[in-house]
Amino acid sequence: MQSSMSVWRLAGQQALRDFRAGELRLLWVAVLLAVAALTSVGFFADRLQSGLQRDAAQLLGGDVVVNSDHPVPEEYLAQARQSGLTVSVSAVFPSMARAPDAQGGATRLVAVKAVDDAYPLRGRLTVSASAQGLQEAVGQGPQPGTVFVDAGLPELLGLQAGDMLELGEARLRIARLLHLEPDRGAGFLSFAPRVMLHARDLPATGLVQPASRVTWRLAVSGRADQAQAVSRYAAWARGRLEATGERGIRLETLSQGRPEMRQTLERADKFLHLVALLAALLAAVAVAIAARDFAQRHLDDAALLRVLGLPRRRIAAALALEFVGMGLLAGGVGVAVGLGLHGLFLRLLADFVPPDLPPPGWWPALFGLGVGQVLLLGFGLPTVFQMAQVPPLRVLRRDLGAVRPASAGVLLTGALAFGLLLLAASRDLVLGAVAVGGFALAVLLFAVLAWVGVKALRASLSEARQPAWWTLAVRQLTARPAYAVLQVASLAVGLMALALLVLLRTDLINSWRQATPQDAPNRFVINIQPDQAEAFRQRLDGAGVQGYDWYPMFRGRLLTLNGVPVDQALAGRPEARRSAERELNLSHSAVVPGHNPVVAGQWQAEEPDAFSVEAGFAERLGLKLGDQMVFEVAGQPLAGRITSLRKVEWGSLRANFFVMVPRARLDDLPVTYMTAFRAPERAGWDNQLLRDYPNVTNVDVSASLAQVQRVLDQVVRAVEYLFYFTVAAGAVVLFASVSATREARAHEYAVMRACGASSQLLGRVQRVELLLVGGLAGGLATACALVVGWALTRWVFEFPWTAPLWAVAVGVVAGAFLAWAAGWWSLREVLGRPVISTLRRAAE
Repeated sequence: MQSSMSVWRLAGQQALRDFRAGELRLLWVAVLLAVAALTSVGFFADRLQSGLQRDAAQLLGGDVVVNSDHPVPEEYLAQARQSGLTVSVSAVFPSMARAPDAQGGATRLVAVKAVDDAYPLRGRLTVSASAQGLQEAVGQGPQPGTVFVDAGLPELLGLQAGDMLELGEARLRIARLLHLEPDRGAGFLSFAPRVMLHARDLPATGLVQPASRVTWRLAVSGRADQAQAVSRYAAWARGRLEATGERGIRLETLSQGRPEMRQTLERADKFLHLVALLAALLAAVAVAIAARDFAQRHLDDAALLRVLGLPRRRIAAALALEFVGMGLLAGGVGVAVGLGLHGLFLRLLADFVPPDLPPPGWWPALFGLGVGQVLLLGFGLPTVFQMAQVPPLRVLRRDLGAVRPASAGVLLTGALAFGLLLLAASRDLVLGAVAVGGFALAVLLFAVLAWVGVKALRASLSEARQPAWWTLAVRQLTARPAYAVLQVASLAVGLMALALLVLLRTDLINSWRQATPQDAPNRFVINIQPDQAEAFRQRLDGAGVQGYDWYPMFRGRLLTLNGVPVDQALAGRPEARRSAERELNLSHSAVVPGHNPVVAGQWQAEEPDAFSVEAGFAERLGLKLGDQMVFEVAGQPLAGRITSLRKVEWGSLRANFFVMVPRARLDDLPVTYMTAFRAPERAGWDNQLLRDYPNVTNVDVSASLAQVQRVLDQVVRAVEYLFYFTVAAGAVVLFASVSATREARAHEYAVMRACGASSQLLGRVQRVELLLVGGLAGGLATACALVVGWALTRWVFEFPWTAPLWAVAVGVVAGAFLAWAAGWWSLREVLGRPVISTLRRAAE
């Protein structure tokens, strides 16, 4: 007990003395900054991700949605209510809406949506009382006897708000004009002009008959504290579908529905976690260097304790307790600072970040505390433990017991601990493996190339032909090659993290912007007959419409896969079976669509009996190149083998197809044409188009496009915020890392000044040394960042990698500048110290 108490007392006294003397300052600040950076990013990412999930849930209509081509079985509603969840049932189908005969009797194909009192579960409807009226957000659908209609529909029918609208056998009053519907959907039917009525009015219309094609939607949602209940319900519904094999029912969750949002949210989530991962990496660099500096400055104290008879184990135990306590203290303060910083930046970005983000969870705080402990115990303590091994004779001979590089076992333990930390931060096995593996290989490469560079620099030194400041800088850098390698590798790892963020952030945002650009098509026109095609294209050309999509289209149902009926080929895979059994929109073209890059196989124009399949569709059905497919198109078989796979960006709102035939003509099949374009901003253009071509369906996707772009803008702002804040935190950590060499440099400069070197000469030496180290580290870091970035974009983010090779030159310049700036900031007072003061401090 006495021994235990003495260890605790020794640890407390040592920690208090070191803290008062500022000896723990660098380690404490490094851990605090690391935890603050991680937790501020974590808190913000947690709240933002919850907000994104919430907003994306509005696009879906709920947390879980059950779609069915017949009324949803009562068991699904009962299970949701039994779980304490909120439910809303709606029905969507096409129909003709018409104006009363007294007001012209105009008709228009519309998408009817019948909703109940609980609708909408997520988000709010944006409506107005008239075309020029003030828009307002409401949390409930129309009352019985009234309808909400798309803002453009009354003009098409010659009506206005307050007039009666005939829908089937019912006459309903237009109560509001609908500007935004959160769960609008992305199918052609959902893009048609909306007429929303109350479910109680649906029977009076007489539109729903036994053979009617109606999509029934059961939306289920829960409160913020019911996430597990929602997950259990989704698992129950999925299990029921797999067990019963019910036809015509499809389950949608945020991870499965709305493909135009799913990929954006997945990429945002991965990037946010990559940011946290790289912040942890920067912290490890700082802690490792700071721990070495701490051990170097406390070797004499440890030797004195050995002289006084204190055993090695007790010294090691006291150091461990001191570090654990410091880690908890710095971690706790870091969590508080991170929480405050994330709140501060939320207020600063109030114009860009939604004010009603959900509150943060406990995970970022717990993770931050864990990071502080892992960093200190995994990277700091192994080096500091060498203090317990210092021989007592060091009190007489200062050359004994110097801090040595850690053993292979210690390095492996620290690397393993940090690798597990990074995997925890990434929350994605592939992301974590690429990042951890890439950085592990990069560290080895940095060490080898830095050693080669130091040796080459030493060999190139010619004192007779080179100035004194260059000679001194090179000698100082190459006199201790192991230390120079450590410094270059440490800086290179930190710079690599920053370079990777810069390169990835640029390409990631560009890929999002290009997928759904501001000039994306906002009109889809279908059912264009072959004899109308030429005149219709001339109409578009005459209106100045450019770059529009134009494709033939026909519908087909998949019959067999490799000669096996599709229901047997996909037995036991209900989701794949439901995807394959519905009618698909097919097309043909001799030229591969420019927005559909071929990712496998080869698109060969006019190749007979060939199919090109969308890669995601092929993955869901388990298809591969060479597989045989047979479709039924208008009673005729269409057979072929898969010769290529295409990648489709569903968020682009371009004309996309699951299956295409690489031929210019298919004379035996009945086809119509479809086009996607950006409509001219000219009043009445759509109305005139429909008067001239009354048989076509003109789908206005402006509202859905604006909705997608709003969520996209929010994601981009979040990524940019996290990028800038993490870069700033990383820069501070790097400055702290460079300052760890301050005392060693002060002693070296004092000796040279005592030998007659001027402050001006030593200033040049310092700048040259920092520029050499920073330039070498920056070049190596950027080169490796290009490789790791390519791997991340290929296997994790799945977008084209366009980073230029000249980025390496930029990395050299940036690394040299950052090293010089960090050195100037942290070492600016070293040259001004009195020589006698520095030498006396070193001798004490």
